[in-house]
Order: sequence, then C-alpha cells, then structure tokens
Amino acid sequence: MANWAVYPDGDSPKAVAALAEQVEKDGGHALAIYREPVGDHWQIFCLLPMSKVEATPYQRDLSPTHVKRLQNVVKKIDRFVDPIVVMSPKPGLYWTPNGNHRRAVLEKLKAKMVPAILVPEHEVAFQILALNTEKAHNLKEKSLEVIRMYRGLVEDESSSGEEDYTFQFESPHFITLGLLYEKNKRFAGGAFAPILRRVDKFLKGRFPKTLEEREERAELVRGADEALADVVAKIRKRGINHPYVKNFVLARTTPLTRERKTLPSFDQTFKKLVDNIERFDVAKVRYEDIQRSAIMGAPAAG
Repeated sequence: MANWAVYPDGDSPKAVAALAEQVEKDGGHALAIYREPVGDHWQIFCLLPMSKVEATPYQRDLSPTHVKRLQNVVKKIDRFVDPIVVMSPKPGLYWTPNGNHRRAVLEKLKAKMVPAILVPEHEVAFQILALNTEKAHNLKEKSLEVIRMYRGLVEDESSSGEEDYTFQFESPHFITLGLLYEKNKRFAGGAFAPILRRVDKFLKGRFPKTLEEREERAELVRGADEALADVVAKIRKRGINHPYVKNFVLARTTPLTRERKTLPSFDQTFKKLVDNIERFDVAKVRYEDIQRSAIMGAPAAG
C-alpha cells in the first residue's frame, strides 16, 4: 500500500508510481507525487539515502570555496531548506544535475538522507547548463560540462547529433573549447571565444562523426594558440608585460573584421589567423597601445 500523497488527488501514471516504489526499495522515502506548476509534469518529492546520490558524470567539478560557504550558512541557520534535483539512470542510483554543491555540504555534515525532487525523464541529466543556477559558470566550467555531456551522448545517443541538443549545449563554441580545456586547463579560452562565437556552428551528422570534426577544429585552434604563444613571448622579451597581450595580438590579426558581411568558414578563419599571427610585427607593439586596448576588454584567462 502506497504511503505517499498524490497531488492533485487522483492516480499518477504507472511509471511514476513504480519510480516511487523504487525509492522505497532503495532505502528512501517517497513523500509526495505531484504535478509541477509550469508544464504540469509529474515529479516525486522524496528523501534519498546519501550513499546513492551522485553528480552526473557530465557535471563541472565542485568548487571547494562554494561548498565551504554553503556549509557555513547551513550550519549557521541549522537547517537545510533547498531540495536538490535528481533523476535515476538505474535502480539504486540517483544523479543530480542541479544541486551537487548542496549534496556535498550534506555529506560533509554527515547527513544520511538528501531531500530531492525526482524527475522521471532521464534527459534531464543533459540539461545541466539550463538547470544549474546554484553557482554561475565561468567559460572553462561551461565548456568542460558540455564536452562531458557530449562524450556521454556519443556512447548513449550515437544515432543523434549536435542539432538535436542545441538547447543543452547552449552554444557550439563550448564544445570546441571543452576539447581544448580537457588537454590544457590553463588554455586562454577567453581570448579565442570572441572569434569562435562567430564562426563555430553546430555540425550536421551523428555524434561519432561530428566528434572527429570537433577534434580537427580544436587542433586548428590549438595551432593558432601555439603561434600566438610565440608572438607573446617575443613581445615579453622586449620587456612588455601586460595581461591583455594575447587579446591585443588577436584583435590585430583576426580575419573577422566588423566590415565583413560574409564570414569565412571555420577552417579558413583559423588558417588565415595563424598566417596573420606569424607575420605580426612585434617591433611595432607599444605598452601604451596594449593598455589603451585593455580598457575595452578584460584580461585573457590563463
């Protein structure tokens, strides 16, 4: 006999009721089955065993600073008031795409149960960027989350493609940057992002094929970064040190001028960019020019 409440009164779908029974079998407590107020979807409010709740494999890494800050607040008010969002890929396991910092805080506080909103639809695991508003993502975090989702989809949804997941990925340049950050966590993504945003598009085809093309695109960007590093080293050798040097050089070597009405392809853009960087005259660079340009933008990451 079910011991959970159903809102609105009436029968919930059999699949949702079965999921509530799974929660009980897993050592949790299904407290209520209800329809959420926006899309009228069925969801389960429950308490789950801490040992069976994990972050999705696609999620960004925890921020120790944010966890400590949350932990201090929870201890100060002596209560936990924000349920996490979870979905269940299989019995005995619950993934949270929104709430991993809160889950970590409860774990540190030795809590045995986690208050959660259990969403029956599995695709919620790939909606991390849209759902996760707990801590604002920076460019590296967004990109790494997207490439982790991407690799998961290559395995689980190989018959689908990028155009089927535009909402989840948010922007195509996060995919390319994710590949670059995977190999180099200090990659200057902020310097290349303005160019990538303009020429990187979602690719047609299935994930296994498009991943190969993404790797090729990442190699083109990596080549431009290596050429850029050589030029920056020459500028610094002249005694000019400024955090905006990379952005300064890219602004003067990009083939994407504002006057252009038709953008070149991704490959054309980065091949021309490398050529422009290699021909860049470092002898004409002055510190005051870089400083003046920096007023219009932020220093490159890394």
